[in-house]
Amino acid sequence: MTTANHLQPGRSRHRRAWLRLGVLVIIAIIGFVLALTAGSMDIGVRGVFDVLFGNASELSQRVVFELRLPRASHAFITGALLAMAGALMQVLLRNPLADPYVLGISGGSAVFALLALILGLSGLSVSVFAFFGAMLAMLLVFGLARGAGSWTPTRLLLTGIVLASGWGAIISFILSVAPQGQLRSLIFWLMGDLSFAENLTPGFITLIIGVLASLYAARNLNLLALGAEQAATFGLDIERFRWQIYVLASLLTAMAVVQVGNIGFVGLIVPHLLRLAGLRDYRYLIPASVLAGGSLLVFADTLARSAIPDVALPVGVLTAAIGVPIFIFLLYRGNKAL
Repeated sequence: MTTANHLQPGRSRHRRAWLRLGVLVIIAIIGFVLALTAGSMDIGVRGVFDVLFGNASELSQRVVFELRLPRASHAFITGALLAMAGALMQVLLRNPLADPYVLGISGGSAVFALLALILGLSGLSVSVFAFFGAMLAMLLVFGLARGAGSWTPTRLLLTGIVLASGWGAIISFILSVAPQGQLRSLIFWLMGDLSFAENLTPGFITLIIGVLASLYAARNLNLLALGAEQAATFGLDIERFRWQIYVLASLLTAMAVVQVGNIGFVGLIVPHLLRLAGLRDYRYLIPASVLAGGSLLVFADTLARSAIPDVALPVGVLTAAIGVPIFIFLLYRGNKAL
């Protein structure tokens, strides 16, 4: 009887976690349905289901399958990549204010991706440049924050913010010397524009790799969340594991930047809010971040396409509008929520 009572709280937590994941799946489905209905051509929810079951006109099927569904899929994948990268960085630094955008990781990735685009490169070459930029940015952040001693989360965060400003200055310089014909497209890409997303496969493969690697490391992530000293007592090689997380987070960030440009605050607000909702176990936090981050960007892109008639706003504008007030709130709370 005692054993049963002892196990009951754990079972209850697992049930609640699975319930929250189920709710996030429903939200993701709703986001996709709304994304397929929004646009200059009025299809409607019933029309979407007619398209999916092959009962709609050829024009409706082409609009849904060739335009809206690929765009919504790109939005979901990108949001999932950023949210997962943010979750990894937050446990790595034990700071709820860490994310690829705030620490300048996405800025470094964007700088090198811009250079690749201006040089006329495309496809895998841009991805390689972006990954190198993300790794370089992360090494700079941690190297400068560490200095002659050990870094603290606050020092690391401030260093990241300063370096993010530096990457922004470099981006401004690149844009000022870029060819006039490329300038508008580069600016929209930097603001986070899903119009430039083309190939789903690289982002999807990266997402699968990230999810599998993160779930495989979930136990170690849970240990690291308790603190480096406690994790070390369980036999975890802290330095090696941190480097693995650095590389994985950089890869996820780089692919997100390559897909749609520089989108901020998704990696900050999604995993942190999920922790506030009780999802602290990384076996559940990782898939929850994927679902919530992807859904957030799908909803944001749908709103960006439909808020102003005949005008498609960059989705990064809306994520910033959502993220800035939440970031200020989290900054006020400090490190209490981690």
